[in-house]
Amino acid sequence: MLAKGLKFRNIIALALMAMLLLRSVGKAYPSGIAGPYDVNGDGSIDAENDLLDVAKEGCTCHNAVPTNSVQIILDDVPFSWVPGQSYTMVLQLIGGPDINSASNTGGFSMRSSEGSFTGDMMTQNGDDDEKTLTHTQAGATTDDRKWTIVWDAPAEGGIGAIHFWITGNSVDGLNGNGGADVWNQLIFFLTESDEDSGLGTRTLLAGDGNVAPPEPTEQGVPIHEMGAHLRAHWLGLLGFLSVVLVIIFAGFMLRYGFSSSYEGRSNLLRLRYKVNRRGDQ
Repeated sequence: MLAKGLKFRNIIALALMAMLLLRSVGKAYPSGIAGPYDVNGDGSIDAENDLLDVAKEGCTCHNAVPTNSVQIILDDVPFSWVPGQSYTMVLQLIGGPDINSASNTGGFSMRSSEGSFTGDMMTQNGDDDEKTLTHTQAGATTDDRKWTIVWDAPAEGGIGAIHFWITGNSVDGLNGNGGADVWNQLIFFLTESDEDSGLGTRTLLAGDGNVAPPEPTEQGVPIHEMGAHLRAHWLGLLGFLSVVLVIIFAGFMLRYGFSSSYEGRSNLLRLRYKVNRRGDQ
């Protein structure tokens, strides 16, 4: 009877552990999130307990508060927006857990007050809302935590400033909440303009500024791809070796061709030395 009770308790404990594991895997959400999020997993969304917008509220399922140790870098940001124009920007996260390309490395959730985002195999619109953009399953396993963002400005003007919210999440790939997962936010706006300002683009940063770019996956250039540069390299080495050989040859000539102490010197040199010695006497 006691054995049956212990067996039943073990089954209950294993079931609870499985439920907790499933819940933590669900919270990792590797396929992206850009809208309301059911934090409790009860199938309903409420304003008090769930996330209504991750881009604005943050990835609180992974960590309760943001941290400036994660750098959100947005490149190629225009100084203002022009109606009907399309803008391509590059979003990258630096910092957080070490990158392991074999597992999930990070993700983001982005929203604009106006306009629309275009997704690719690495990004997608969230909940069929073109004003949001998030990572895909493939985008969660990048080896550099970098994504290309395409934003189309509204076709007609008169809107004024357009606001953007970005939440970037750097994760350890363990499919759980908390732990080493850290996130940060970047919030900015673009003013409206009738034409291109001519100022080019800029880079926006959220974080403490302690940016250390990831190490490149490959270093150096293979020899077979060096082409003419490799030939020039070998020609330089041959020239250097030629100079060394000339110096060595000159040294031998000085040592063995003109030295007065060398036993194998020529008869002409011997005669010259004899004449000089007679003159000295």
